[in-house]
Amino acid sequence: MSHIDWDHLRYVLALSRAGTLMGAADMMGVNHTTVLRRLDALERQLGTRLFDRQRSGYEPTDAGLTLLEKAQAMEAKAEEIERQILGADLTLDGPIRVVTAFAVMDHLLAEPLAEFVRAYPGIEVEVVENAVLSDLSSRRIDLAPTSNRREADVAVRLSGQVSEHLFGRQLGMTQYAVYALRGEPGLPQEVTPVETLIQTAPWVAFELDPATRVYDKWTQSHLADANVVARVDFFNAKAAMLRTGIGVGFLPTFMEKNNRELIRISNTIPDLSLPLWIVTHPDLRHTARVRTFMKFVGDLLSKRLREATEHLDDIR
Repeated sequence: MSHIDWDHLRYVLALSRAGTLMGAADMMGVNHTTVLRRLDALERQLGTRLFDRQRSGYEPTDAGLTLLEKAQAMEAKAEEIERQILGADLTLDGPIRVVTAFAVMDHLLAEPLAEFVRAYPGIEVEVVENAVLSDLSSRRIDLAPTSNRREADVAVRLSGQVSEHLFGRQLGMTQYAVYALRGEPGLPQEVTPVETLIQTAPWVAFELDPATRVYDKWTQSHLADANVVARVDFFNAKAAMLRTGIGVGFLPTFMEKNNRELIRISNTIPDLSLPLWIVTHPDLRHTARVRTFMKFVGDLLSKRLREATEHLDDIR
């Protein structure tokens, strides 16, 4: 038997993760016929069927499951080799990919990134925004359950904790409070207990779908009986709705600077407080551009976060 083409295995892995030809094609950036051609070629070479074609999608056979287990191990080993090679890179040039949340990018990260780019013009920074960040267990970040898998070198994330195997540091704590459109008739304009706001004000809240984010859980437990007039998925969308004057809602206090139309109408909510982290995979920690990025941008982010929280006792 001739040697198995590793490229064939990459397509098989994509098909197993996506479950459909179109999904796998999106992952690989090719036409769906290419995925089918690769699968057919591998099945002919091995003389066995690897997937059952069902109406719901492609399901691996027993032989397919065996092959996928080995292919995943090969993929992990290839990524380990890549990380170790990149970790030996001592030059301050080349690409670096950063994954972060929409709100962090818009309200905290943009200016530190700009300063970094000016200071290190040889390093090309690419930012991937995602509301929910998975761990850097490999150099891959899942942007969404059915979307492309994209590699990331550094993650800047809001999270109560990060995986122990990651290398990085906590940059500070983010605080959250309730906001309303400044001067809007019918909406509170002074600091009010959150419990009172829940009972008396119209709310812009997050989706009802089960989620693991701290603020999703808070929404589900505290606003179950509130007058919710609109629901959104991200903080930027919530701020946009609050600027219409339709209701009140909680936001990270670091968003105040770019939302002058809004007024803070509560004290901070301790249950929502989250640390901001900057992390990378341990194999990349000695890569010059990664190490430099994490120090330079991390210090600036920490400073901006302090500035965004130091005035919180001075409620308007």
